[in-house]
Amino acid sequence: MESYKTSTLSNGLLWFGASVSIAEIFTGTLFVPLGFARGFFAIIAGHIIGCILLYYAGIIGAKSGKSSMESVGLSFGNKGRNFFALLNVLQLVGWSAIMIIQGSRAIGIMLSTGIGMQANLLWCVIIGATILVWVIMGPKNLEKVNIVAVGSLFILTILLSSMIFKGGSQTNISGELSFGAAIELSIAMPLSWLPLISDYTKDAKHPLTASRVSVVTYFAGSVFMYTIGLGAAIFTGESDIAVIMYKAGFGILGVLIILFSTVTTTYLDVYSAGVSLKTINSNFSEKTMSILVCIIGTVTAILMPVEQFESFLLLIGSVFTPMISILIADYFILKKDNLNKSVDKVNFIIWLVGFAIYRVLLYVDMVMGSTIPVMFITLIICVITDKIKNKTFLNV
Repeated sequence: MESYKTSTLSNGLLWFGASVSIAEIFTGTLFVPLGFARGFFAIIAGHIIGCILLYYAGIIGAKSGKSSMESVGLSFGNKGRNFFALLNVLQLVGWSAIMIIQGSRAIGIMLSTGIGMQANLLWCVIIGATILVWVIMGPKNLEKVNIVAVGSLFILTILLSSMIFKGGSQTNISGELSFGAAIELSIAMPLSWLPLISDYTKDAKHPLTASRVSVVTYFAGSVFMYTIGLGAAIFTGESDIAVIMYKAGFGILGVLIILFSTVTTTYLDVYSAGVSLKTINSNFSEKTMSILVCIIGTVTAILMPVEQFESFLLLIGSVFTPMISILIADYFILKKDNLNKSVDKVNFIIWLVGFAIYRVLLYVDMVMGSTIPVMFITLIICVITDKIKNKTFLNV
């Protein structure tokens, strides 16, 4: 583990870079059936909820000095946390593959090389190799690079958004999406970063400030990307952002947007996968594991294209919503620390209950979505269970 402490600016740039991605723009296009006004409101509301959870996850890492998966041990035990670390690695490999696939296809369209097997292979390898360069450079050397990369991305996305919204004429809206489902899709993206944020806040010079800045910059960037996707689909009638940039003649600028946005986002995935693997086995090297995950993600992108994007997002939500709810209850309300235990079986049962409730509520059309009810139900179960355990102990 590197002893270098990251600055608040570095953390802010890192998380803004994470928010600027093709995946976030694509998710925004799914909100089209709601129209622009209701769709934008769903984006804002969902991001507020998701980013509140993201913030508390970052604060736990900032205060405890532990990585995301290490801090999970506070609730689930020093061995129990390995279960979530493994799930986190699997979702990060999946995210890496999705990001590389989307990036390679978009660049293929921009350069008119198509999305055939050879073009897909070429750009998957190029994107994967660029991510490897980011991993090898490490957090210390990335600080200056990110200032240039993320600053350029911000300028380019401003140009892109001005081009999308300049017409302002709305196309015919079709499809079905309930407001509750839209809220859930908006929550799901910041929630997918929840198992990562402490990997960075724990190494900040000013951890608490870095947590706040990271969440605020991510919130602003992610809302912006979702809105670009929504606006692109509504005002241009085109849901593929690469096609929009191609038709607008973005050329090499469009390629740079896609390449650097894919790299700055996927870097966090592969780096945090390395941190999670080190949680499982302290003999692992974070950088070596990150390189391995990057290679696996690239190969997966080439051989096993992941298409069920919406289902993937909701699966992440069902796993990590009850997990962070239990961690928030234990850390902030009950002041518990289970690191001296191997596995906390009671919390695992509560997590399973929360997971099951989330999956069931996905089939119920609720205006608020599934995350809020699952979060509150899980918190209440945690508090009641703790009171019952303490009362039983006192009676004995």
